[in-house]
Amino acid sequence: MLIKEYRICMPLTTEEYRVGQLYTISKHSHQESEKGEGVEVVKNEPHEDPVHGPGQFTEKRVHLSSKLPSWARAVTPRIFYITEKAWNYYPYTITAGVPRGRHCSGPADGHSLQCSFLPKFSIYIETKYEDNCGDSENIFCSDKILGDHEVSFLDIAFDEIPERYYRSLEDPRFFSSAKTGRGPLREGWRQHTKPIMCSYKLVSVKFEVWGLQTRVEQFVHKVIRDILLIGHRQAFAWVDEWCGMTMEEVRCYERETQEATNELIGLVAPTISVSEVGQPTATHSAPASAPSTPLSDEAPDFLAPPKTRPRKKSAPETLTLPALRERASAE
Repeated sequence: MLIKEYRICMPLTTEEYRVGQLYTISKHSHQESEKGEGVEVVKNEPHEDPVHGPGQFTEKRVHLSSKLPSWARAVTPRIFYITEKAWNYYPYTITAGVPRGRHCSGPADGHSLQCSFLPKFSIYIETKYEDNCGDSENIFCSDKILGDHEVSFLDIAFDEIPERYYRSLEDPRFFSSAKTGRGPLREGWRQHTKPIMCSYKLVSVKFEVWGLQTRVEQFVHKVIRDILLIGHRQAFAWVDEWCGMTMEEVRCYERETQEATNELIGLVAPTISVSEVGQPTATHSAPASAPSTPLSDEAPDFLAPPKTRPRKKSAPETLTLPALRERASAE
């Protein structure tokens, strides 16, 4: 198992980001969905935890068959998706993700899954949000459970993202919010920007296959790093869209967008069964929900020579809000 902690600062408060996170996940999932592909929402309902209190439980199926890189499609079945189950007790969230396919056997427990095509692969993330610049040490008390792990600070403005996901309108170095007056973000922005918050994410990736474990786990962490950067960049770049929304309004938007996304994907009768993931215990929680992004179509470093590309300076504009949102605004 490879464990890393990511810290992503945002020019927001944790209370603001509570709405922004839900809005961004819904909008991003809708944009990435196509007929038969994308993010299908299976459950989204209130959940009460004896330790963390009231929260929200979501179960999603991230359909990836045609979005997997070629080297992965060669070893996965035609029907393939990742089940993501998340418990949101904001400002603390936990999420477990496991791959599912028609050749899978055994129950998914949030930690490992027996699959003939992808044995014992799981992603597990624990997230905490705080109003600071990422200087809280050992926020997960991980030394009691996991031992030492690498800590990486991700900069939403100046860290590189894959060129194909770059949008000039979503670049924090150039974006300026009309409603909040925040941005653009300059070098060293984390040291002098107010307000500021940090997403602390403890990410565990497990792929128990002798000879491939280290390489695959490193590759998955690279993909997760890109997902975290893209999602947090979009949350800030879309701030004028969600700023001022109440929790009731964003939950309504979330439901309407999820219905539209499920319709876009085209729900069909399941050809495989997915067993319930048990509620994680307080001593070992599960990965925090983040916008789902298709995996890279490039082979990992151990299958292809590394490539260096200059950052793209411009790209097509980001997609507009779903039609249902435009109708709601017009009314």
